Amino acid sequence: MSNKAIDITLLGRTYSIACPPDQEAALRDIADKLETQLAELKGRTSSLSREEIVIMAALNIGHELYSEQQKNKAYMSQMDERILLLQSTLEQALVERSVGQAKY
Repeated sequence: MSNKAIDITLLGRTYSIACPPDQEAALRDIADKLETQLAELKGRTSSLSREEIVIMAALNIGHELYSEQQKNKAYMSQMDERILLLQSTLEQALVERSVGQAKY
């Protein structure tokens, strides 16, 4: 598949972004979210330049990503613990079963 140019408008400027066809919807959703965040930041403070607004939005998005990554790490750790407990329980049951069968 070849990339297709997608037009994205942020703070009144249009950018043409190369994007694989199967990622177009995701790119548009991300651009919409970014535009919303940029507009909110611009509305809250008129003293920031375009560059400063973009930096603030990038920091906000970076913080969201970091928070989600930390949640994911915690979840994965919990799942690893549960898997180990399940493995241990299964191994114990198999040992008890083999010991019980050996007595007969």
